[in-house]
Amino acid sequence: MSKKTALLVSLALSALLSPALAWAVATGDPIPMKDAKLTNYDGHETTIADVHGSKGTLVVFTCNHCPYAKAWEDRIVALGNEYSKKGIGVIAINSNDSSAIPEDGIDQMKQHATGKSYGFAYAVDSTSGVAKAFGATKTPEVFLFDASGKLAYHGAIDDNSADAGAVKSHYLKDALDSVAGGKPVAVAETKALGCGIKFR
Repeated sequence: MSKKTALLVSLALSALLSPALAWAVATGDPIPMKDAKLTNYDGHETTIADVHGSKGTLVVFTCNHCPYAKAWEDRIVALGNEYSKKGIGVIAINSNDSSAIPEDGIDQMKQHATGKSYGFAYAVDSTSGVAKAFGATKTPEVFLFDASGKLAYHGAIDDNSADAGAVKSHYLKDALDSVAGGKPVAVAETKALGCGIKFR
């Protein structure tokens, strides 16, 4: 087998073994699995469609245990609480397998949501199917949809997880301002940085 053929075979196998990437949502795509039932931290069922805002919808894949998710948590909560009052529906989703990571159980999610005063849903993706449908692979990883339900921004919260005071590029906030104002997002894609989702 030539080197070129071996490379093509390797790439094909990688694609087959990485369905999340193969199904990743792209800019302009609609919200996948928006009617999938999710269990909120308070025990009530919810869906992405339930939280859809008049000006847009923010979906944040996150969790309790990941150091990156912990580092960005206060900024995620602040943005979620602020923009949920500006017509953006907000939902945080935990797709990790809590049997492998007990810290990501729903009791611990409730502690985070109540302790940090989440003003939005924080729900369990019990099959990891929603994360796979989005093509999400990291925590945290954000997907912002505009008023028509089309993906307008995907990626990271900002450019510095370790130090909020040293952030130079406020990717998500800038995108939220644009979507809330009905304007195009200047930077529609950045690289999500975080822990790998522990799929069920």
